Amino acid sequence: MLTHLSITNFALIEQLDLEFGPGLNVFTGETGAGKSIILDALDAVLGGKVGHTMVRTGADRALIEATFTVPEALQAWLGQEEIEPLEEQFVLSRELSIKKTSRSRINGVLVNQPTIQRLRNRLLEITAQGQSLDLEKPEVQQELLDSYGGPPLTQQKSKVAEPFTAWQKARLDLEYHRKNHQEQLQKLDLYRFQKQELDEAQLSNRGEEEELLSEGNILSHAVELQTMGQDLSQLLYKGSQRTPAIIDQLVKAQELISKMVGFDETVQPLHELLENASMQLEECVHQLSRYNSGLEADPDRLEKIEERLQLFKKLARKYGPNFTDVYDYYQQVQKSLETLESEDISLETLEKKVHILYKTCLDEAQRLTQLRQDAIQELESKLIQELAPLGMAKVRFQIKLESNKLTATGCDKITFLFSSNPGEPLQPLTEIASGGEMARFLLALKACLGHADQTGTLVFDEIDIGVSGKVAQAVAEKLCQLGHSHQVLCVTHQPLVAAMADQHFRVSKQVQSIHEQERTSVQVQALASSKERIEELAQLASGRSAKEAVDFASVLLAEAKKTRAALKSAP
Repeated sequence: MLTHLSITNFALIEQLDLEFGPGLNVFTGETGAGKSIILDALDAVLGGKVGHTMVRTGADRALIEATFTVPEALQAWLGQEEIEPLEEQFVLSRELSIKKTSRSRINGVLVNQPTIQRLRNRLLEITAQGQSLDLEKPEVQQELLDSYGGPPLTQQKSKVAEPFTAWQKARLDLEYHRKNHQEQLQKLDLYRFQKQELDEAQLSNRGEEEELLSEGNILSHAVELQTMGQDLSQLLYKGSQRTPAIIDQLVKAQELISKMVGFDETVQPLHELLENASMQLEECVHQLSRYNSGLEADPDRLEKIEERLQLFKKLARKYGPNFTDVYDYYQQVQKSLETLESEDISLETLEKKVHILYKTCLDEAQRLTQLRQDAIQELESKLIQELAPLGMAKVRFQIKLESNKLTATGCDKITFLFSSNPGEPLQPLTEIASGGEMARFLLALKACLGHADQTGTLVFDEIDIGVSGKVAQAVAEKLCQLGHSHQVLCVTHQPLVAAMADQHFRVSKQVQSIHEQERTSVQVQALASSKERIEELAQLASGRSAKEAVDFASVLLAEAKKTRAALKSAP
Protein backbone atom coordinates (compact mmCIF):
# COMPACT_ATOMS: atom_id res chain seq x y z
CA MET A 1 0.00 0.00 0.00
CA LEU A 2 1.17 3.52 -0.84
CA THR A 3 1.43 5.51 2.37
CA HIS A 4 3.35 8.65 1.37
CA LEU A 5 4.18 10.52 -1.82
CA SER A 6 6.65 13.40 -1.89
CA ILE A 7 7.09 15.44 -5.11
CA THR A 8 9.64 18.20 -5.56
CA ASN A 9 10.09 20.39 -8.66
CA PHE A 10 8.13 18.12 -10.99
CA ALA A 11 6.25 19.87 -13.80
CA LEU A 12 4.01 22.48 -12.09
CA ILE A 13 4.55 21.00 -8.64
CA GLU A 14 7.06 22.83 -6.47
CA GLN A 15 6.59 20.75 -3.31
CA LEU A 16 3.91 18.27 -2.28
CA ASP A 17 3.77 15.80 0.59
CA LEU A 18 0.74 13.53 0.53
CA GLU A 19 -0.34 10.89 3.04
CA PHE A 20 -2.59 8.08 1.81
CA GLY A 21 -4.66 5.52 3.66
CA PRO A 22 -6.44 2.28 2.81
CA GLY A 23 -9.66 2.16 0.82
CA LEU A 24 -10.73 4.71 -1.80
CA ASN A 25 -8.56 7.84 -2.13
CA VAL A 26 -10.11 10.42 -4.48
CA PHE A 27 -8.60 13.46 -6.24
CA THR A 28 -10.94 16.17 -7.48
CA GLY A 29 -10.45 19.62 -8.95
CA GLU A 30 -11.14 21.69 -12.01
CA THR A 31 -9.99 20.51 -15.42
CA GLY A 32 -6.32 21.35 -15.79
CA ALA A 33 -5.78 21.76 -12.06
CA GLY A 34 -2.93 19.24 -12.14
CA LYS A 35 -4.58 16.03 -10.93
CA SER A 36 -2.99 13.91 -13.64
CA ILE A 37 0.45 15.42 -12.88
CA ILE A 38 0.32 13.70 -9.50
CA LEU A 39 -0.36 10.39 -11.21
CA ASP A 40 2.40 11.14 -13.74
CA ALA A 41 4.81 11.57 -10.84
CA LEU A 42 3.66 8.29 -9.34
CA ASP A 43 4.12 6.60 -12.69
CA ALA A 44 7.61 8.12 -13.01
CA VAL A 45 8.86 6.93 -9.61
CA LEU A 46 7.75 3.41 -10.58
CA GLY A 47 9.82 3.40 -13.75
CA GLY A 48 7.49 5.12 -16.22
CA LYS A 49 8.92 7.00 -19.17
CA VAL A 50 9.50 10.64 -18.39
CA GLY A 51 11.82 13.26 -19.87
CA HIS A 52 14.06 15.91 -18.35
CA THR A 53 11.54 18.52 -19.54
CA MET A 54 9.35 17.51 -16.56
CA VAL A 55 11.83 19.23 -14.23
CA ARG A 56 10.15 22.42 -13.00
CA THR A 57 11.32 25.56 -14.76
CA GLY A 58 14.15 27.20 -12.82
CA ALA A 59 15.14 24.00 -10.98
CA ASP A 60 18.12 21.75 -11.69
CA ARG A 61 16.46 18.52 -10.67
CA ALA A 62 13.19 16.91 -9.69
CA LEU A 63 12.80 14.36 -6.92
CA ILE A 64 9.89 11.97 -6.35
CA GLU A 65 9.69 9.64 -3.36
CA ALA A 66 6.99 7.03 -2.76
CA THR A 67 6.74 5.05 0.47
CA PHE A 68 5.04 1.65 0.49
CA THR A 69 4.33 -0.85 3.19
CA VAL A 70 5.94 -4.24 2.52
CA PRO A 71 3.39 -6.93 1.58
CA GLU A 72 4.26 -10.40 2.81
CA ALA A 73 4.50 -11.62 -0.79
CA LEU A 74 7.24 -9.04 -1.45
CA GLN A 75 9.55 -9.93 1.41
CA ALA A 76 11.14 -12.90 -0.37
CA TRP A 77 11.63 -10.84 -3.54
CA LEU A 78 13.32 -8.03 -1.64
CA GLY A 79 15.63 -10.60 -0.05
CA GLN A 80 16.61 -11.94 -3.47
CA GLU A 81 17.40 -8.40 -4.60
CA GLU A 82 19.40 -7.83 -1.37
CA ILE A 83 17.18 -4.89 -0.39
CA GLU A 84 16.40 -4.52 3.31
CA PRO A 85 13.01 -3.01 4.25
CA LEU A 86 13.10 -0.03 6.61
CA GLU A 87 10.80 -0.75 9.55
CA GLU A 88 8.38 -2.81 7.42
CA GLN A 89 8.31 -0.26 4.63
CA PHE A 90 10.48 0.77 1.71
CA VAL A 91 11.01 4.00 -0.18
CA LEU A 92 11.24 4.29 -3.95
CA SER A 93 12.83 7.45 -5.25
CA ARG A 94 13.63 8.86 -8.66
CA GLU A 95 15.73 11.89 -9.43
CA LEU A 96 15.44 13.68 -12.77
CA SER A 97 18.02 16.21 -13.91
CA ILE A 98 17.95 18.86 -16.61
CA LYS A 99 21.22 17.23 -17.73
CA LYS A 100 19.05 14.34 -19.00
CA THR A 101 20.13 11.97 -16.23
CA SER A 102 17.80 9.83 -14.16
CA ARG A 103 18.52 7.78 -11.02
CA SER A 104 16.22 5.36 -9.21
CA ARG A 105 16.75 4.03 -5.69
CA ILE A 106 15.07 1.60 -3.32
CA ASN A 107 15.80 2.41 0.31
CA GLY A 108 18.72 4.50 -0.91
CA VAL A 109 20.22 1.65 -2.95
CA LEU A 110 20.78 2.58 -6.59
CA VAL A 111 18.83 0.20 -8.88
CA ASN A 112 18.28 -0.09 -12.62
CA GLN A 113 14.99 0.42 -14.43
CA PRO A 114 14.29 -3.32 -15.03
CA THR A 115 14.39 -3.86 -11.26
CA ILE A 116 11.94 -0.99 -10.71
CA GLN A 117 9.66 -2.37 -13.42
CA ARG A 118 9.61 -5.81 -11.80
CA LEU A 119 8.74 -4.20 -8.48
CA ARG A 120 6.10 -1.95 -10.06
CA ASN A 121 4.07 -4.92 -11.26
CA ARG A 122 3.84 -6.13 -7.67
CA LEU A 123 2.88 -2.78 -6.17
CA LEU A 124 0.67 -0.65 -8.34
CA GLU A 125 -1.38 -0.59 -11.52
CA ILE A 126 -2.57 2.53 -13.33
CA THR A 127 -5.72 2.43 -15.49
CA ALA A 128 -6.92 5.33 -17.59
CA GLN A 129 -9.26 5.91 -20.50
CA GLY A 130 -7.56 4.73 -23.68
CA GLN A 131 -5.25 2.49 -21.67
CA SER A 132 -5.87 -1.25 -21.91
CA LEU A 133 -3.34 -2.71 -19.48
CA ASP A 134 -1.69 -4.31 -22.53
CA LEU A 135 -4.99 -6.14 -22.78
CA GLU A 136 -4.53 -6.63 -26.51
CA LYS A 137 -1.86 -9.22 -25.70
CA PRO A 138 -3.25 -12.78 -25.50
CA GLU A 139 -0.79 -13.65 -22.74
CA VAL A 140 -2.16 -10.78 -20.59
CA GLN A 141 -5.73 -11.96 -21.11
CA GLN A 142 -4.64 -15.48 -20.21
CA GLU A 143 -2.92 -14.24 -17.05
CA LEU A 144 -6.08 -12.38 -15.99
CA LEU A 145 -8.16 -15.52 -16.53
CA ASP A 146 -5.64 -17.61 -14.59
CA SER A 147 -5.69 -15.10 -11.72
CA TYR A 148 -9.46 -15.46 -11.56
CA GLY A 149 -9.08 -19.27 -11.52
CA GLY A 150 -7.20 -19.00 -8.24
CA PRO A 151 -4.81 -21.49 -6.56
CA PRO A 152 -6.04 -24.69 -8.33
CA LEU A 153 -5.32 -23.16 -11.71
CA THR A 154 -2.05 -21.58 -10.58
CA GLN A 155 -0.84 -24.90 -9.15
CA GLN A 156 -1.74 -26.72 -12.36
CA LYS A 157 0.28 -24.17 -14.33
CA SER A 158 3.38 -25.16 -12.36
CA LYS A 159 2.65 -28.81 -13.20
CA VAL A 160 2.91 -27.81 -16.85
CA ALA A 161 5.90 -25.50 -16.50
CA GLU A 162 8.21 -27.99 -14.75
CA PRO A 163 7.99 -30.85 -17.30
CA PHE A 164 7.93 -28.29 -20.10
CA THR A 165 11.35 -26.99 -19.01
CA ALA A 166 12.66 -30.57 -18.87
CA TRP A 167 11.14 -31.30 -22.29
CA GLN A 168 12.78 -28.23 -23.84
CA LYS A 169 16.14 -29.26 -22.43
CA ALA A 170 15.72 -32.82 -23.70
CA ARG A 171 14.82 -31.47 -27.16
CA LEU A 172 17.98 -29.36 -27.20
CA ASP A 173 20.02 -32.39 -26.10
CA LEU A 174 18.48 -34.48 -28.87
CA GLU A 175 19.10 -31.78 -31.48
CA TYR A 176 22.69 -31.38 -30.34
CA HIS A 177 23.20 -35.13 -30.35
CA ARG A 178 21.79 -35.42 -33.86
CA LYS A 179 24.04 -32.67 -35.16
CA ASN A 180 27.12 -34.07 -33.47
CA HIS A 181 26.32 -37.76 -33.74
CA GLN A 182 28.25 -38.28 -37.00
CA GLU A 183 31.24 -36.34 -35.71
CA GLN A 184 31.12 -38.29 -32.46
CA LEU A 185 31.02 -41.60 -34.35
CA GLN A 186 34.02 -40.53 -36.41
CA LYS A 187 35.92 -39.65 -33.25
CA LEU A 188 34.99 -42.96 -31.70
CA ASP A 189 36.21 -44.85 -34.77
CA LEU A 190 39.47 -42.89 -34.81
CA TYR A 191 40.14 -43.35 -31.08
CA ARG A 192 39.27 -47.04 -31.22
CA PHE A 193 41.69 -47.55 -34.13
CA GLN A 194 44.44 -45.61 -32.38
CA LYS A 195 43.87 -47.47 -29.12
CA GLN A 196 44.03 -50.81 -30.91
CA GLU A 197 47.30 -49.83 -32.59
CA LEU A 198 48.81 -48.64 -29.32
CA ASP A 199 47.42 -51.64 -27.43
CA GLU A 200 49.25 -53.91 -29.86
CA ALA A 201 52.47 -52.03 -29.12
CA GLN A 202 52.04 -53.08 -25.45
CA LEU A 203 53.53 -49.90 -24.05
CA SER A 204 54.47 -50.82 -20.52
CA ASN A 205 55.78 -47.60 -19.03
CA ARG A 206 56.86 -44.09 -19.90
CA GLY A 207 60.61 -44.92 -19.55
CA GLU A 208 60.59 -48.10 -21.63
CA GLU A 209 62.55 -46.60 -24.51
CA GLU A 210 65.41 -45.53 -22.23
CA GLU A 211 65.47 -48.99 -20.65
CA LEU A 212 65.68 -50.68 -24.07
CA LEU A 213 68.38 -48.32 -25.28
CA SER A 214 70.44 -49.15 -22.21
CA GLU A 215 69.93 -52.90 -22.62
CA GLY A 216 70.67 -52.72 -26.34
CA ASN A 217 73.87 -50.81 -25.73
CA ILE A 218 75.07 -53.58 -23.37
CA LEU A 219 74.19 -56.36 -25.81
CA SER A 220 75.88 -54.53 -28.68
CA HIS A 221 79.14 -54.42 -26.72
CA ALA A 222 78.91 -57.79 -25.00
CA VAL A 223 82.25 -59.08 -26.41
CA GLU A 224 84.14 -55.96 -25.43
CA LEU A 225 82.55 -56.04 -21.98
CA GLN A 226 83.52 -59.70 -21.52
CA THR A 227 87.15 -58.99 -22.47
CA MET A 228 87.39 -55.98 -20.22
CA GLY A 229 85.77 -57.87 -17.38
CA GLN A 230 88.26 -60.68 -17.64
CA ASP A 231 91.18 -58.24 -17.78
CA LEU A 232 89.88 -56.45 -14.72
CA SER A 233 89.45 -59.72 -12.84
CA GLN A 234 93.02 -60.67 -13.76
CA LEU A 235 94.32 -57.33 -12.51
CA LEU A 236 92.45 -57.40 -9.25
CA TYR A 237 92.57 -61.00 -8.18
CA LYS A 238 94.86 -63.25 -10.23
CA GLY A 239 97.74 -61.10 -11.36
CA SER A 240 100.63 -62.35 -13.58
CA GLN A 241 104.24 -63.34 -13.30
CA ARG A 242 105.36 -59.80 -13.86
CA THR A 243 102.49 -58.02 -12.08
CA PRO A 244 101.11 -59.38 -8.79
CA ALA A 245 97.34 -59.06 -8.14
CA ILE A 246 96.14 -55.87 -6.47
CA ILE A 247 94.45 -57.83 -3.75
CA ASP A 248 97.75 -59.58 -2.90
CA GLN A 249 99.60 -56.28 -2.74
CA LEU A 250 96.88 -54.88 -0.51
CA VAL A 251 97.43 -57.80 1.89
CA LYS A 252 101.14 -56.96 2.05
CA ALA A 253 100.30 -53.34 2.71
CA GLN A 254 98.10 -54.39 5.63
CA GLU A 255 100.95 -56.46 7.08
CA LEU A 256 103.32 -53.48 6.94
CA ILE A 257 100.81 -51.10 8.53
CA SER A 258 100.20 -53.63 11.30
CA LYS A 259 103.92 -53.62 12.15
CA MET A 260 103.91 -49.81 12.14
CA VAL A 261 101.02 -49.77 14.58
CA GLY A 262 103.14 -51.89 16.92
CA PHE A 263 105.59 -49.01 17.13
CA ASP A 264 103.22 -46.04 16.64
CA GLU A 265 99.55 -46.26 17.45
CA THR A 266 98.83 -42.95 15.70
CA VAL A 267 98.88 -44.78 12.34
CA GLN A 268 95.98 -46.99 13.48
CA PRO A 269 93.47 -45.01 11.32
CA LEU A 270 95.56 -45.88 8.27
CA HIS A 271 95.33 -49.53 9.21
CA GLU A 272 91.52 -49.26 9.35
CA LEU A 273 91.38 -47.55 5.98
CA LEU A 274 93.44 -50.33 4.38
CA GLU A 275 91.27 -52.94 6.08
CA ASN A 276 88.09 -51.33 4.69
CA ALA A 277 89.71 -51.05 1.27
CA SER A 278 90.56 -54.75 1.38
CA MET A 279 86.96 -55.67 2.21
CA GLN A 280 85.55 -53.43 -0.55
CA LEU A 281 88.05 -54.87 -3.06
CA GLU A 282 86.98 -58.40 -2.19
CA GLU A 283 83.30 -57.42 -2.66
CA CYS A 284 84.20 -55.84 -5.99
CA VAL A 285 85.90 -59.04 -7.09
CA HIS A 286 82.86 -61.13 -6.14
CA GLN A 287 80.45 -58.85 -8.03
CA LEU A 288 82.76 -58.72 -11.04
CA SER A 289 82.81 -62.49 -11.07
CA ARG A 290 79.03 -62.67 -11.11
CA TYR A 291 78.88 -59.94 -13.81
CA ASN A 292 81.36 -61.80 -16.01
CA SER A 293 79.54 -65.09 -15.61
CA GLY A 294 76.20 -63.53 -16.53
CA LEU A 295 77.47 -61.54 -19.47
CA GLU A 296 76.96 -63.13 -22.84
CA ALA A 297 76.01 -62.06 -26.34
CA ASP A 298 72.29 -62.54 -27.25
CA PRO A 299 71.76 -61.66 -30.92
CA ASP A 300 68.06 -62.63 -30.81
CA ARG A 301 67.35 -60.37 -27.89
CA LEU A 302 69.32 -57.54 -29.48
CA GLU A 303 67.31 -57.95 -32.68
CA LYS A 304 64.04 -57.79 -30.77
CA ILE A 305 65.19 -54.64 -28.97
CA GLU A 306 66.12 -52.97 -32.24
CA GLU A 307 62.75 -53.96 -33.76
CA ARG A 308 60.89 -52.51 -30.79
CA LEU A 309 62.90 -49.28 -30.92
CA GLN A 310 62.04 -49.04 -34.61
CA LEU A 311 58.35 -49.49 -33.68
CA PHE A 312 58.72 -46.67 -31.18
CA LYS A 313 60.15 -44.41 -33.89
CA LYS A 314 57.25 -45.29 -36.19
CA LEU A 315 54.70 -44.48 -33.47
CA ALA A 316 56.55 -41.25 -32.64
CA ARG A 317 56.11 -40.08 -36.24
CA LYS A 318 52.32 -40.44 -35.80
CA TYR A 319 51.82 -39.55 -32.17
CA GLY A 320 55.22 -38.09 -31.15
CA PRO A 321 57.63 -36.40 -31.60
CA ASN A 322 59.22 -38.75 -29.04
CA PHE A 323 58.33 -41.91 -27.15
CA THR A 324 57.20 -40.15 -23.97
CA ASP A 325 54.71 -38.13 -26.08
CA VAL A 326 53.48 -41.39 -27.62
CA TYR A 327 52.94 -42.91 -24.19
CA ASP A 328 51.14 -39.78 -22.91
CA TYR A 329 48.91 -39.72 -26.00
CA TYR A 330 48.06 -43.39 -25.40
CA GLN A 331 46.82 -42.50 -21.91
CA GLN A 332 44.83 -39.58 -23.33
CA VAL A 333 43.22 -41.76 -26.02
CA GLN A 334 42.07 -44.26 -23.41
CA LYS A 335 40.47 -41.51 -21.29
CA SER A 336 38.86 -39.79 -24.30
CA LEU A 337 37.49 -43.06 -25.57
CA GLU A 338 36.05 -43.87 -22.17
CA THR A 339 34.38 -40.45 -22.03
CA LEU A 340 32.93 -40.70 -25.53
CA GLU A 341 31.63 -44.19 -24.98
CA SER A 342 29.94 -43.12 -21.73
CA GLU A 343 28.30 -40.25 -23.63
CA ASP A 344 27.31 -42.42 -26.54
CA ILE A 345 23.61 -42.42 -25.64
CA SER A 346 21.60 -43.77 -28.51
CA LEU A 347 19.32 -41.44 -30.42
CA GLU A 348 16.51 -43.86 -29.74
CA THR A 349 16.91 -43.39 -25.97
CA LEU A 350 16.89 -39.60 -26.29
CA GLU A 351 13.90 -39.64 -28.63
CA LYS A 352 12.02 -41.82 -26.17
CA LYS A 353 12.83 -39.39 -23.34
CA VAL A 354 11.61 -36.42 -25.41
CA HIS A 355 8.40 -38.25 -26.27
CA ILE A 356 7.68 -39.17 -22.64
CA LEU A 357 8.25 -35.61 -21.42
CA TYR A 358 6.10 -34.19 -24.23
CA LYS A 359 3.30 -36.59 -23.36
CA THR A 360 3.55 -35.54 -19.70
CA CYS A 361 3.39 -31.84 -20.66
CA LEU A 362 0.44 -32.45 -22.95
CA ASP A 363 -1.49 -34.39 -20.31
CA GLU A 364 -0.93 -31.67 -17.70
CA ALA A 365 -1.74 -28.95 -20.27
CA GLN A 366 -5.04 -30.65 -21.05
CA ARG A 367 -5.92 -30.66 -17.35
CA LEU A 368 -5.00 -26.95 -17.29
CA THR A 369 -7.28 -26.34 -20.29
CA GLN A 370 -10.18 -27.97 -18.46
CA LEU A 371 -9.61 -25.76 -15.42
CA ARG A 372 -9.53 -22.71 -17.70
CA GLN A 373 -12.78 -23.77 -19.34
CA ASP A 374 -14.40 -23.98 -15.92
CA ALA A 375 -13.00 -20.56 -14.97
CA ILE A 376 -14.18 -19.10 -18.30
CA GLN A 377 -17.80 -20.06 -17.63
CA GLU A 378 -17.70 -18.45 -14.19
CA LEU A 379 -15.85 -15.30 -15.30
CA GLU A 380 -18.10 -14.71 -18.32
CA SER A 381 -21.20 -14.84 -16.14
CA LYS A 382 -19.75 -12.78 -13.30
CA LEU A 383 -18.27 -10.10 -15.55
CA ILE A 384 -21.59 -9.58 -17.37
CA GLN A 385 -23.25 -9.16 -13.95
CA GLU A 386 -20.61 -6.60 -12.96
CA LEU A 387 -21.00 -4.70 -16.26
CA ALA A 388 -24.80 -4.49 -16.17
CA PRO A 389 -25.10 -1.72 -13.55
CA LEU A 390 -22.29 0.21 -15.29
CA GLY A 391 -24.59 1.15 -18.17
CA MET A 392 -23.70 -1.96 -20.15
CA ALA A 393 -26.77 -4.13 -19.55
CA LYS A 394 -26.93 -5.27 -23.19
CA VAL A 395 -23.29 -6.17 -23.42
CA ARG A 396 -22.16 -9.60 -24.51
CA PHE A 397 -18.83 -10.96 -23.38
CA GLN A 398 -17.19 -14.25 -24.24
CA ILE A 399 -13.77 -15.72 -23.67
CA LYS A 400 -12.59 -17.67 -26.66
CA LEU A 401 -10.22 -20.55 -25.92
CA GLU A 402 -8.27 -21.91 -28.89
CA SER A 403 -5.64 -24.60 -29.14
CA ASN A 404 -2.16 -23.21 -29.49
CA LYS A 405 1.37 -24.55 -29.56
CA LEU A 406 2.57 -26.00 -26.29
CA THR A 407 4.31 -23.49 -24.00
CA ALA A 408 5.24 -23.33 -20.33
CA THR A 409 1.74 -21.93 -19.65
CA GLY A 410 -0.16 -24.62 -21.53
CA CYS A 411 -1.44 -24.91 -25.07
CA ASP A 412 -4.28 -22.36 -25.00
CA LYS A 413 -4.79 -19.02 -26.70
CA ILE A 414 -7.21 -16.77 -24.82
CA THR A 415 -9.14 -13.98 -26.57
CA PHE A 416 -11.63 -11.65 -24.90
CA LEU A 417 -14.59 -11.10 -27.28
CA PHE A 418 -17.00 -8.19 -26.76
CA SER A 419 -20.16 -6.69 -28.19
CA SER A 420 -21.75 -3.66 -26.57
CA ASN A 421 -24.72 -3.33 -28.93
CA PRO A 422 -27.47 -5.88 -29.62
CA GLY A 423 -27.24 -7.41 -33.07
CA GLU A 424 -23.52 -6.71 -33.42
CA PRO A 425 -21.18 -9.69 -33.62
CA LEU A 426 -18.62 -10.51 -30.96
CA GLN A 427 -15.22 -9.09 -31.79
CA PRO A 428 -11.86 -8.82 -29.96
CA LEU A 429 -12.33 -6.47 -27.00
CA THR A 430 -9.43 -4.13 -27.76
CA GLU A 431 -10.56 -3.66 -31.39
CA ILE A 432 -14.16 -2.66 -30.73
CA ALA A 433 -14.56 -1.21 -27.21
CA SER A 434 -14.59 2.57 -26.88
CA GLY A 435 -12.45 4.36 -24.31
CA GLY A 436 -15.33 4.65 -21.86
CA GLU A 437 -16.39 1.05 -22.41
CA MET A 438 -12.85 -0.17 -21.93
CA ALA A 439 -12.49 1.78 -18.69
CA ARG A 440 -15.72 0.34 -17.28
CA PHE A 441 -14.76 -3.12 -18.52
CA LEU A 442 -11.46 -2.90 -16.65
CA LEU A 443 -13.23 -1.70 -13.53
CA ALA A 444 -15.64 -4.62 -13.70
CA LEU A 445 -12.78 -7.03 -14.37
CA LYS A 446 -10.90 -5.77 -11.31
CA ALA A 447 -14.06 -6.22 -9.26
CA CYS A 448 -14.30 -9.83 -10.48
CA LEU A 449 -10.68 -10.58 -9.65
CA GLY A 450 -11.06 -9.21 -6.11
CA HIS A 451 -8.59 -10.84 -3.72
CA ALA A 452 -7.06 -12.92 -6.54
CA ASP A 453 -5.40 -9.74 -7.82
CA GLN A 454 -2.06 -9.45 -5.99
CA THR A 455 -1.48 -5.79 -6.95
CA GLY A 456 -1.79 -3.76 -3.75
CA THR A 457 -2.69 -0.34 -5.16
CA LEU A 458 -5.01 0.34 -8.11
CA VAL A 459 -5.01 3.78 -9.75
CA PHE A 460 -7.89 4.95 -11.96
CA ASP A 461 -7.52 8.17 -13.92
CA GLU A 462 -10.88 9.67 -14.95
CA ILE A 463 -12.41 6.35 -15.99
CA ASP A 464 -15.86 7.79 -15.21
CA ILE A 465 -15.82 10.41 -17.98
CA GLY A 466 -18.99 10.29 -20.06
CA VAL A 467 -21.12 8.53 -17.45
CA SER A 468 -23.72 9.98 -15.09
CA GLY A 469 -26.72 9.11 -12.98
CA LYS A 470 -27.14 5.44 -12.15
CA VAL A 471 -24.05 4.46 -14.11
CA ALA A 472 -21.90 6.96 -12.21
CA GLN A 473 -23.34 5.64 -8.95
CA ALA A 474 -22.53 2.08 -10.04
CA VAL A 475 -18.97 3.12 -10.89
CA ALA A 476 -18.66 4.74 -7.46
CA GLU A 477 -19.87 1.59 -5.73
CA LYS A 478 -17.48 -0.60 -7.73
CA LEU A 479 -14.56 1.61 -6.74
CA CYS A 480 -15.69 1.44 -3.12
CA GLN A 481 -15.92 -2.35 -3.31
CA LEU A 482 -12.42 -2.53 -4.74
CA GLY A 483 -11.28 -0.43 -1.82
CA HIS A 484 -12.18 -3.29 0.51
CA SER A 485 -9.50 -5.56 -1.03
CA HIS A 486 -7.11 -2.97 -2.46
CA GLN A 487 -5.96 0.56 -1.94
CA VAL A 488 -7.62 2.62 -4.70
CA LEU A 489 -6.50 6.03 -5.99
CA CYS A 490 -8.96 7.72 -8.34
CA VAL A 491 -9.01 10.99 -10.25
CA THR A 492 -12.65 11.94 -10.90
CA HIS A 493 -15.01 14.72 -11.92
CA GLN A 494 -18.06 12.85 -10.63
CA PRO A 495 -19.50 14.01 -7.30
CA LEU A 496 -21.14 10.58 -6.92
CA VAL A 497 -17.68 8.95 -7.03
CA ALA A 498 -16.01 11.58 -4.86
CA ALA A 499 -18.68 11.20 -2.16
CA MET A 500 -17.74 7.53 -1.73
CA ALA A 501 -14.11 8.34 -0.87
CA ASP A 502 -12.45 7.24 2.34
CA GLN A 503 -9.99 10.10 1.78
CA HIS A 504 -10.68 13.12 -0.40
CA PHE A 505 -8.01 15.44 -1.88
CA ARG A 506 -8.73 18.75 -3.62
CA VAL A 507 -6.23 19.70 -6.35
CA SER A 508 -5.89 23.32 -7.46
CA LYS A 509 -3.51 25.71 -9.12
CA GLN A 510 -2.19 28.79 -7.38
CA VAL A 511 -0.41 31.70 -9.00
CA GLN A 512 2.14 33.49 -6.83
CA SER A 513 4.27 36.53 -7.50
CA ILE A 514 7.93 35.77 -6.82
CA HIS A 515 10.52 38.47 -7.48
CA GLU A 516 7.92 40.33 -9.59
CA GLN A 517 7.35 37.19 -11.68
CA GLU A 518 4.23 35.08 -11.59
CA ARG A 519 4.72 31.34 -10.97
CA THR A 520 2.06 28.67 -11.13
CA SER A 521 2.15 25.74 -8.74
CA VAL A 522 -0.12 22.78 -8.03
CA GLN A 523 -1.48 22.54 -4.50
CA VAL A 524 -3.28 19.62 -2.85
CA GLN A 525 -5.47 19.86 0.22
CA ALA A 526 -6.70 16.85 2.18
CA LEU A 527 -10.38 17.48 2.96
CA ALA A 528 -10.76 16.23 6.49
CA SER A 529 -14.06 17.81 7.57
CA SER A 530 -17.55 17.20 6.23
CA LYS A 531 -17.93 20.94 5.55
CA GLU A 532 -14.87 20.96 3.28
CA ARG A 533 -16.05 17.88 1.42
CA ILE A 534 -19.58 19.27 0.99
CA GLU A 535 -18.17 22.49 -0.49
CA GLU A 536 -16.01 20.51 -2.93
CA LEU A 537 -18.89 18.20 -3.92
CA ALA A 538 -21.08 21.25 -4.50
CA GLN A 539 -18.41 22.72 -6.77
CA LEU A 540 -18.29 19.44 -8.71
CA ALA A 541 -22.07 19.30 -9.00
CA SER A 542 -22.76 22.87 -10.16
CA GLY A 543 -19.51 24.75 -10.45
CA ARG A 544 -20.55 27.05 -7.58
CA SER A 545 -21.44 26.73 -3.92
CA ALA A 546 -25.10 27.73 -4.28
CA LYS A 547 -27.50 26.69 -1.52
CA GLU A 548 -29.17 24.07 -3.74
CA ALA A 549 -25.77 22.58 -4.64
CA VAL A 550 -24.69 22.54 -1.01
CA ASP A 551 -27.92 20.85 0.04
CA PHE A 552 -27.48 18.30 -2.74
CA ALA A 553 -23.86 17.69 -1.68
CA SER A 554 -24.90 17.21 1.96
CA VAL A 555 -27.48 14.61 1.00
CA LEU A 556 -25.00 12.97 -1.39
CA LEU A 557 -22.34 12.66 1.32
CA ALA A 558 -24.83 11.25 3.83
CA GLU A 559 -26.17 8.70 1.33
CA ALA A 560 -22.61 7.74 0.37
CA LYS A 561 -21.82 7.05 4.01
CA LYS A 562 -24.79 4.68 4.24
CA THR A 563 -23.85 3.00 0.96
CA ARG A 564 -20.25 2.48 2.08
CA ALA A 565 -21.43 0.88 5.30
CA ALA A 566 -23.83 -1.39 3.40
CA LEU A 567 -21.18 -2.44 0.90
CA LYS A 568 -18.70 -3.13 3.68
CA SER A 569 -21.12 -5.39 5.51
CA ALA A 570 -22.24 -7.18 2.33
CA PRO A 571 -20.88 -10.74 1.85
